[in-house]
Order: sequence, then structure tokens, then C-alpha cells
Amino acid sequence: MARPRKQTYTLDMYLKKHRKGDIDNNADVQRNFVWNNEQINELVVTVLTDDYIPPIILGEEENSKLHIVDGGCRTAALIEYKYGNYKITSSIENSLIPYKKKSVDGNGNITYEDAEFDIKNKTYDKLPEELREKFDEYQIETVIHECCDSSKISKYIKRYNNHVAMNTDQKAFTYIDKFAGRIRMILDSKFFVECNSYSEKDKTKGAVERIVVESMMCMNHFENWKTQAKAACKYLNENATEQEFDSFEGNLHRLEAIITEDIKDLFNKKDSFIFLTLFDRFTRLGIEDHKFAQFLRAFKEELRCAQRNEKGLLFDEIDKELSTKDKQVITDKLNMLEKLMKEFLHRKEKEEYLVTEAFIAENLNMDVETLRENMDFYEQCLTDLTDNSIRDGSRLLHKENHASLLAMFVYSFEKEQDLNDWLTQYAAKNNSYFADQRRNYLHMKKDFEQYCRRSKRSA
Repeated sequence: MARPRKQTYTLDMYLKKHRKGDIDNNADVQRNFVWNNEQINELVVTVLTDDYIPPIILGEEENSKLHIVDGGCRTAALIEYKYGNYKITSSIENSLIPYKKKSVDGNGNITYEDAEFDIKNKTYDKLPEELREKFDEYQIETVIHECCDSSKISKYIKRYNNHVAMNTDQKAFTYIDKFAGRIRMILDSKFFVECNSYSEKDKTKGAVERIVVESMMCMNHFENWKTQAKAACKYLNENATEQEFDSFEGNLHRLEAIITEDIKDLFNKKDSFIFLTLFDRFTRLGIEDHKFAQFLRAFKEELRCAQRNEKGLLFDEIDKELSTKDKQVITDKLNMLEKLMKEFLHRKEKEEYLVTEAFIAENLNMDVETLRENMDFYEQCLTDLTDNSIRDGSRLLHKENHASLLAMFVYSFEKEQDLNDWLTQYAAKNNSYFADQRRNYLHMKKDFEQYCRRSKRSA
């Protein structure tokens, strides 16, 4: 069977052949015209700026009549613009079309100068003559399958239209070209691979890219929140910074270390950007990241179904009346989560404070009420001491080691022995601690007592 032949027409010739019936756009299995105004606008701009349009595929019968196999919507859109009085809508982007404006002076001399014409709200007939000529002379490529009957034409229509058009999210992503590469790299991170409940469909349909865009908008530009993905992508393309993406990527790496199987389902297609924004706010509190994971567990297991906001709504009731992307819905969700989170962290801090009190009272055989009266004083003295004696970054200063270190200070205070010189030497030799705080306290106490005995002998 012969290969299809290629044929190039001027657009004016192609459309006239269609109007005369030499090219038919009404094959029995051909779908109806489904393009919207945005698609028609873009096609007209493509022609007027002499950009590329893929070839139109035709099937040729023995009598030389041509049937459109692929390109029916493009043909119908161009027909509508030239002959149907279609007016380019005001929503069009890049409506200023450059062209060479022809001028003839009184002596018949012709000159050409650079000009622009705004095609917004204009029909074909309202174009300058130069742009009408440019439209008519555009070279439209076709590929023609010869010797076709209705069966072959149906087969070719099925073959060439066996594809999936871009959905809304996928098309919106084309408007953030400045950061698209950066976002693709972010999507390869462990968080977007393992620490979530996104389906494979979410990942192939552009939903995950949208989550990144929504998160960046919510964290950094919420005052200009855009409900539609396309508007959000365009806004970030013009206003986002690499530093904002750096910060977002840093947050993801921190979350990767704490998100476990039992809570990763909170990071789903619907609410991911909410919880990613919440974590961004959490990072400003200067609290260990694992406590964020503790809050997520408490929220999932208890608070979500028990706590109501000031409007009397549970978390999952906030978006019952409005879209999940509505700015007020997002505000209400974040306000509720942040309030619950701070209350939870304050309660946990208080619980840890009581545990530390009980630990010191037990190991130093002290009255817990007496100890409690002086705890603020002990805490402040320990802070002053460690600032001068332990270098920044030492693991001895980790929160998990605080109980034994505070117990060590209280012990020395009760014994009226200076801890400063010993602690400086101890910290220089030791940069780790036992997870068991009692064991760690006893280890430090033994080392301190040996230090005191050596100091007495050398005195």
C-alpha cells in the first residue's frame, strides 16, 4: 500500500475547498465540534503569528473527495473565524499581533513599518488588510491517505484520535514554565514518592503538580489566593522566588523524617496543601519536628471528630457549603488547625514539664512541691550555665537530654558545688548521651564526683 502523500495549501484555498465540499468534515463517526473560545483564540493567534499547526489528516476516496480524519475541530474553528463572524474574546492572552504595516506616499512609493494590532474583540473582517492576507496565505499542511472508503476513513479516525487531551491541571501547569523544572525535581523527592496517599491517577493527571502550586500560594502569597489552577500558575510564574521554593523543599525533607504510615493519609489530594502550610507555620515555633507528627496523630485519632471551631463546625464540615479551594474555607481550616496544634503543643509541653519535675524529685529524693517552687530559677540558671559551657550543636543540649542535665544542675546546687568548670570539660569529651535519662544522670553524677575528688587532692 502506498504511503500517504503530503499536500500543502494556503489556508484560504483549504477553507474554500471545504466550503465547496471538496473537503468534507462530516464523516459518520467524526465527533461534533467541541472546542471552546480559548482554543479558537489560540488557534487564530497561531496562524497570525505564523507558528506551527500539526498537519491535518485526510482520507481520499476514489472519486478524489477528501474527508477530514484528524483536524476537524481545527478546520471548524478556522471556518468559524473567517466566515462565521467569530469575535476573539476579551480573555485572550497575547492579543497584540505584530505585523508590517504598508504605507504608500503621494508619489506611489511603498514603505513598511513595524506595527501591532490588538485582535481582542475583533472579527476577521476587522483585521488590517495585512493581517487578513497573512491569515489567508498561512501554509496549512495535510497528509492524505489515498484509496479510502467509509470503512478505512472510520479506521483512520479511530487511530488518529486515540489520545487523551490535557486536563485542566495539566494545561494549567504550562503557565508556570519558569519554575516547571524545579517543581518536577521536587516531585522526585521522598515526600512525594512515599509520604502521602496520592493515587497513581493523581500523579499522572497533574494533581500532584497542582498540590505544589497550591502549597506555594498558600504559604507565600495567600493574600492573592487564586481558586483556579491556571490563575495560580500564572501568578507564581510572575511572583514566586527561588528562595520560596528552597524553603518549601527544606520543609519537605524535614517532613520525610517524621511522616509515618499511620499519618501519611492526611497528605491526600484534597488537604495536602493545608497540612503543608500548617507545617510551614509550625517551623516558626522552634519546636522539634517530631511533635508535629504527634499532633497529626492526635488530630487524626481524636481531635478531628471531637473538636469544633468558633462556628461550631468540625474540620470536615467546614467545606460542606463552599468549595474546598474557597479562600474563606482555607482560612477557617488553617485557623482551626493552628489553634488545635498550639493547644496540643502547650499541653504536651506542660506534661513534659511535670515528667521532668517527677524525674528530678525521684532521683534526688526531693519533695516535688518544694522543687516545683524553684523550677523556674533552676531552668534559668541552667540556661546561663550551658550558654557558657557547652558549644552550640552539642547533642548534650538536645531536648531529650534536658531532664538529666537539669537534674545534674539541681544536684550541684543542693550540694553547693560549682558545676561550671566540670561541665566545660565534660562537654568537650562527650557529645552524646544515654537515651535512658536516669542512666545518663548517674553517669554524669559519677563523673562529677570523681572530678570533685581530684580537685580536692590537687588543692
